[in-house]
Amino acid sequence: MKLYVCWGTFPTPRPGGHPCANAYHALKDAGHDPELVRSYGFAPLPSVFNQTRGRREVQELTGKRWVPALLLDDGAVVEDSHAIVEWARANPA
Repeated sequence: MKLYVCWGTFPTPRPGGHPCANAYHALKDAGHDPELVRSYGFAPLPSVFNQTRGRREVQELTGKRWVPALLLDDGAVVEDSHAIVEWARANPA
């Protein structure tokens, strides 16, 4: 299992928390230990500014550059932090 995140999984003062951190902590709380792929860049910018390995892989998997994205061992992809949190709650390790 791989979790593509922007650059961090730490708490922020952002209302509702940071999406990448929310996804990561939900997976950890459910007993999963995902491989983290840091996907530096900023998705709204043109692709020329988003050429890290993580952003390229997410683009190939989802057609978008947005993270977080979760690649499951069976090849399925869960996009969006809310969907990842829901998946983690429904699929404890």
